Amino acid sequence: MNPMRRRLATSLPALGALVLSARHGGLLAQTTPAAMEAVAPPLPTVGTTLTLPEVALFDGTVFKPEQARGHMTLIYWWASTCPFCALQSPEMQKLWQTQQARSLRMLALSVDKKPEDAVAYLKKRGYSFPSGWVTPAIHKVLPKPRGLPITLMLRRDGQVVQAERGQMFPEDVAQLASWL
Repeated sequence: MNPMRRRLATSLPALGALVLSARHGGLLAQTTPAAMEAVAPPLPTVGTTLTLPEVALFDGTVFKPEQARGHMTLIYWWASTCPFCALQSPEMQKLWQTQQARSLRMLALSVDKKPEDAVAYLKKRGYSFPSGWVTPAIHKVLPKPRGLPITLMLRRDGQVVQAERGQMFPEDVAQLASWL
């Protein structure tokens, strides 16, 4: 490793892991969570149109992008190890239960290291909101913004109308229903 790379690797561990990972093959499959977070994009701005990927959900169904067309869609990145997600997820479940009949679409995306961890977490807590695991293919189409949890509300045409980083209070999650 040349001296410049060594300095970067020792002074910025996340960037160093990213450099080493890129040198040895793929980015997503070989980087640490800290490295991924270091290069994560910022929250999308209001008005940005997002492309949604097809996502295999933990319940055996598939979220298809066309399911979101014409509907308000909630995107929620979470992890079973995230303490802030643990406080917000029950509120997301309540929102899903009360608003899916009003045509809310939801896509929750686990960033756990293993999908089995996410499945066990959802099952243990009785969560039924549509959730899948972020694969490299999903990350390529819809990269997780910096932070966790991340909550985005998309308009019927796919434009971002609200973007939140970090834990939302129960009343703030409930307020998302006002977009419907």
